Amino acid sequence: MNRKPEAQSPDRRSEILEVAAQLFAERGYRGTSIRDIADRVGMLPGSLYYHITSKEALFVEIHDKAIDAAAHRVLKAMEPFSDPWKRLEAACGEMLDLQLSPEHVTLPIMNNLHAVPDDVRDALVRKRDDYEMIFRRIVDDLPLPAEIDRSVYRIFLLKILNTAESWYREGRLSRKEITAQIVAIFRH
Repeated sequence: MNRKPEAQSPDRRSEILEVAAQLFAERGYRGTSIRDIADRVGMLPGSLYYHITSKEALFVEIHDKAIDAAAHRVLKAMEPFSDPWKRLEAACGEMLDLQLSPEHVTLPIMNNLHAVPDDVRDALVRKRDDYEMIFRRIVDDLPLPAEIDRSVYRIFLLKILNTAESWYREGRLSRKEITAQIVAIFRH
């Protein structure tokens, strides 16, 4: 007789996702084991599989939720503006805040692309490509000179924003001022 397990607690699952996201951010994909996650949430490793199907699926779910949350924030920041340059500035400002926010796990998770198995990487890249579509649309709407390759423009812009943690230091300019500088540079 096949019995279905009782419905899992949403709070317990949320706790597992939160803890796993922190561990993946701290230690990377390869450096985080199912045992590490189970230990941190006070479970036996085998019991964790009641709540998740695999480490890979867990990583993809966390990544996708982080990207969805980032996309929502960027779109909401752009919402009040119709001018393409103002939309770019709003999107860049939000993206910079996301990348520099210690509680947001997008950056560490996205930087793990080379550490995951190929099938997991493919799923992560598909989701990242969906997110980048926001910036593709923004760049497509900009009144750029014909000789500017919009793909190269977008790639450079995203590279600067995605690596903000490595170059940004609190001090001379605020995040808002840095955002204005990025837009000014990309406008010329």
